Amino acid sequence: MRLMAILMLVLLSACGRPSLGDAALSRNQLNIEDFFVGHTVAHGQFQDVFGTVRERFRVEINGTWDGRVLTLIEDFVYSDGREEQRIWTLTKTGDQTWEGMAPGVQGVAKGEERGDAFNWTYIIDLPLAEGDTMRVAFDDWMWLLSEDRLLNRAYMSRFGVPLGEVLITFEKHGT
Repeated sequence: MRLMAILMLVLLSACGRPSLGDAALSRNQLNIEDFFVGHTVAHGQFQDVFGTVRERFRVEINGTWDGRVLTLIEDFVYSDGREEQRIWTLTKTGDQTWEGMAPGVQGVAKGEERGDAFNWTYIIDLPLAEGDTMRVAFDDWMWLLSEDRLLNRAYMSRFGVPLGEVLITFEKHGT
């Protein structure tokens, strides 16, 4: 019975995901190198597959762009008071494609922009409250809602089994 429930979760997780081929809902053009330069503030939460909110956080992000590499310094503060800093180095590899690295990321993260959307996939060792880490995969989606607001929905899994989703809103506060 338990195996059947896990199989159903895996099958359901394959349904209902966004696609870069989906029709754009706006005329906005997302260029992450433009959006993330300067100071951005984000608020988010992790919700497990059962719908329970397990974690909330705030992130202060400072971004710089040198014409080829976007560096994002992310300072997280979690609802339990824990703090974490993650520094992403994203390299533009084509008109709409990106590769990125950050501590804990396994291999290279891959991303693609299309219209108002950006899809980012990677595997990362996430720090846990107890000081351990857990290796998870992210299928990360961003949509430009306005020139200063971005919506992020990331699907998180482990060994192909869905763990939950991360929802984040980003608000640009200037360059």
